[in-house]
Amino acid sequence: MSRILQHKFAEKLSILNDRGRGILVRIYNIKKTCSDPKTKLPYLTEKHMEPAIKCITRKFPAIDLRANSSQLGSLQKDKSEVLKNVSNFYHSFVDVMELRDNIYELLNTMDSCQMYLDINVNYDLTRGYLELVTTYISLVLLLARIEDRKVLLGLYNVAYEMSNGTSDSSYSRLGQMFLDYDHPMKKLAEEFEPHWKLLTDALLSLQTLFLRRNLSADHWRSAQLLSLISAANTMLTPAASNTMACEYLSLEVMARWIIIGFLLCHTSLNSQQSCLTLWKEAMQCSLCIELFRDEVLFHHKLSEELFSSMKGYNKRINDVKECRENATSNSGSVHRERRHFLRSAVKELSAILTEEPGLLGPKALFVFMALSFSRDEISWLARHAENITKTKTPEDYVDSNIAELLFVMEELRSLLHKFKKVIQRYFLLYLSRFDAVVLNEIIQNLSVCPEEESVIMSSFVNSLTSLNIKQVDNEEQLNFRGLRLDWFRLQVYTSIARMPLILRENLGLASLMNTIVFHTRMLDDLDGLLVETADLAPFCFYPSLFEKMFSQNADDPTQLQYLIAFPMVCSHFSSCVHDMCPEEYPVLQSRSVKLCANFLDEITKQASICIIELCLEQRNLSEKLLPKYTAHTISKVVNKKHKKPANKKVETNREKPGIESQRKDRLIVTTMDKHHLTLTEYSKTINHLPELIVFDHIILPVEYLTNHLEVRLTKAIVRMAGYNQATQEIAKPSEVLSSVKAFFAFVHSVGHYINIDVSKICKDVQLQQSQAVDANGEITLTTAYTNWYLESLLRQTSTGVIIHSPAIKSFVTIPVENLQIFSAEEYSDVSEMQALAELIGPYGMKQMSEHLMWHVTSQVAELKKLVVENMDILVQIRSNLQKPDVMTTLAKRLTSSDNVLKRMMIIGVILTFRSMAQEALHGVLSGHIPFLMGSMKILSEIASLTTNKKDMLAIYELTSAAGARCTVDPALVTALSTHKKENLSEEEYRLTCLLLIYIAVALPSLATDPMSIYNQEHQGHRNNIHCLPKAINEIAAALYNIHQHDVQPHLREFLVCASMSLLQIGQETDKALVRNRESVYLILHMLIEESPFLEMDMLETCFPYVLLRNAFREAYRPVIMTTG
Repeated sequence: MSRILQHKFAEKLSILNDRGRGILVRIYNIKKTCSDPKTKLPYLTEKHMEPAIKCITRKFPAIDLRANSSQLGSLQKDKSEVLKNVSNFYHSFVDVMELRDNIYELLNTMDSCQMYLDINVNYDLTRGYLELVTTYISLVLLLARIEDRKVLLGLYNVAYEMSNGTSDSSYSRLGQMFLDYDHPMKKLAEEFEPHWKLLTDALLSLQTLFLRRNLSADHWRSAQLLSLISAANTMLTPAASNTMACEYLSLEVMARWIIIGFLLCHTSLNSQQSCLTLWKEAMQCSLCIELFRDEVLFHHKLSEELFSSMKGYNKRINDVKECRENATSNSGSVHRERRHFLRSAVKELSAILTEEPGLLGPKALFVFMALSFSRDEISWLARHAENITKTKTPEDYVDSNIAELLFVMEELRSLLHKFKKVIQRYFLLYLSRFDAVVLNEIIQNLSVCPEEESVIMSSFVNSLTSLNIKQVDNEEQLNFRGLRLDWFRLQVYTSIARMPLILRENLGLASLMNTIVFHTRMLDDLDGLLVETADLAPFCFYPSLFEKMFSQNADDPTQLQYLIAFPMVCSHFSSCVHDMCPEEYPVLQSRSVKLCANFLDEITKQASICIIELCLEQRNLSEKLLPKYTAHTISKVVNKKHKKPANKKVETNREKPGIESQRKDRLIVTTMDKHHLTLTEYSKTINHLPELIVFDHIILPVEYLTNHLEVRLTKAIVRMAGYNQATQEIAKPSEVLSSVKAFFAFVHSVGHYINIDVSKICKDVQLQQSQAVDANGEITLTTAYTNWYLESLLRQTSTGVIIHSPAIKSFVTIPVENLQIFSAEEYSDVSEMQALAELIGPYGMKQMSEHLMWHVTSQVAELKKLVVENMDILVQIRSNLQKPDVMTTLAKRLTSSDNVLKRMMIIGVILTFRSMAQEALHGVLSGHIPFLMGSMKILSEIASLTTNKKDMLAIYELTSAAGARCTVDPALVTALSTHKKENLSEEEYRLTCLLLIYIAVALPSLATDPMSIYNQEHQGHRNNIHCLPKAINEIAAALYNIHQHDVQPHLREFLVCASMSLLQIGQETDKALVRNRESVYLILHMLIEESPFLEMDMLETCFPYVLLRNAFREAYRPVIMTTG
């Protein structure tokens, strides 16, 4: 045995298999790099390198630098770069050659030892052997598919020889190997001739297992495969087998071993009928097998080409054709039926284990069998759907229910992780109290047991009996890798000819040890078992197909709740990474995260669309309760009561609210029902897990939904306003508010479906509506209503069609014949302004104020220009305030007096509208935050007492943001401050004083305007001159605050000047000039009432109160009204 120990078969098989997989990853990466124009080395495509590339290809492998110096000269300059960039490829090829040498050395040694291989007895040894052979063959075949392999090898050697004066030591052997493997399969079959017997024996050991596993769905169904309830009385009995690992060994892996193995030892197909039967069975399973990842092998074509090059293989060629026809016609339907069976069987298994997780111990084998079977069918579907494009039965390669199978696989995986401690307790007790006892008995009963083997097996018993349940309770790290490696070594020792202890003669020992290996893996290698049986990482290399499958399943309503399985599968992709190819890591990471993000984005996108559709349905129901529809119902009732005939022009009867809840049949499904069902399905899939870990990224599904919902809610709310900039149409704020409340009410109910922060979503959406543009740069409610009120409502006030009515605190439309215009009071009364304040909030009101103030400042700038034009006259008027006659004479010389008043009236209308908006905001906030508003009120009272203007403005800015009225408007101060010229502050102050004088002396001209008549009903003038007092007070307060002068003296000066100017109207004899004298007098009274700086006794010193009293009597003279 000591001689056998020196060969270290177990260690070599393990190391070579791992290294083979690593090199296979590197060769695969080289192939993909060279086949992609984006990643291909520039030397292979650059024009100046064409002569060198052609020379290397033609002369390979014997490339003479001196004889071909003219063609290879272009490499001289870039030789260091070539060596740097191609060295990774070259050394990978060297690794292939070294691996080849080590594999053949090991295989020769195993043959010389006359080993016995049987998957049912020495599982680890046989599997390691077959896996090593298949990995090596895959590596050679994949290497042969790299079209530029000779060019890469030649480039490196030429550059190396140019730099070092001699060729690389490995180049000649590598070049010869590349030439030998131009037709790889034939060469490999020749090289494997010495190993045919051992390989054939290993493959034949698969016969019983493969034929038992490769059954149709009907056989599975009749045998009640994977069913726990078919024999309820044995539900607690541990699921066992003579070879546990064989039960979940991949059927696809076995088929690949059989197909590739018998192509290497093809003479066995002619000499042994059992070999031929097994090979034909594997050949009929599929149309292509996996070579590596998404590289497939069309085995029928390869077999036919190989046998065609040999004599005496005509029967085998006919067998290949027969197998291909059989696979083409039957394999698709067989696998489709298997998937159909597995969906229901694995779902049932998952449901039972979820309900009774304690069964995960005794029935763990069932779980891994279910995972392995399902993974095989999914891999088969992915491979064929991608590579088999021309077929008479395309439905066999499309599965719109694959999401359900993926989902139940993920459910089983999560159950194993969730109840890992339960599983560990079960198997630890099983190992220590049953397996150890039985193993000890078997060892005692062995007829022959050499000392060294006895020591190893005694160590097994000691390791198992020393286990204690406290190790699980204390979460100690268990490690049985040493035990499993020792068993692997023991398999080798007992499988060699002429050894004292022969394993095949002690099947009880082999069976028990294979079972113990499975039990130990359940304790310390659960993740390894899951990778072996349930790894769906190959989907990483079929991204377009994976996305196509997702789309197909997303179109099926029954699969919506399982769609989360697609992003969950992306978390498997990290298992593809190998330590020998680190450069592949960022590529796979990026692809995996992108796929996962795309899936979640599409799921949450559809869920958000469904939510918005339901919101719209709720909005439609809410709209039926609007007052405008209620009024019609009330009108019908009143008319019926008074027996008045119905108006034929009245709109047709609308459905009454609540009618949608009346159903005559339960089977009737409404649109809302369908949306609710769809939302429920999407909610299940989004709620399934709180986070996904893909490589190093933690991905939260609910965040995707939150983002989509915010964007769609924002767009939906703006659409509800119905703003059309071309036609200047917009919905009333109260109607939009009603719709928004209906939206948010339903969105809040979504919180019962999905665990998302609904309050945050609603707040974010509302906050975006208070800005000029939303997060995507689109228009918001604030911008829409600001533009509409400025362009449509306030612009119409200068035409006299719309006036401000202090009586109802609203703008009203004056009916004009042949003029169709909206009703202003429906958009600007108290309820509408409060609704607007609710919609856009304080931030939105601030945005609106800034727009309004921009228009005010532009008007003030124009007014100052007019003052400059008439400065000399205004200076004279100001110096002659005590001389009425002189003032009157000078006033007549002023130009553009009407323009000054018109601009001031525009300012007054704008400020009046802003005042209404601020008052509405104050009312809304008082209802929402009464205590905070109380504190602001106290703060504003303090501000009125302070003398520090800077502090006063800061306090005013705070209180103004909450809608409180301030003595000095901070927004207006800020807006006008931008137009202040630092170097001409005294000049600006002088212009402000003269502006007030200009306004005062221009007031008498208003009496001549027929539109200046006072309206009793609206308590205002037809041309909105009753807004002048607000404009005068607020403009004066803001400007004098900017210039740091006291407002009161200057307003008193204005009052004196205005009074004297208006008193001059009484001396006019022309009735046209004094037509609306009394209506204009009322402006002075309004000025006192509006101003916080002026009082009535100040007016009485310069304007007789009797004139005001007469003006009020005239303005409010009773009007005879007729009703009929």
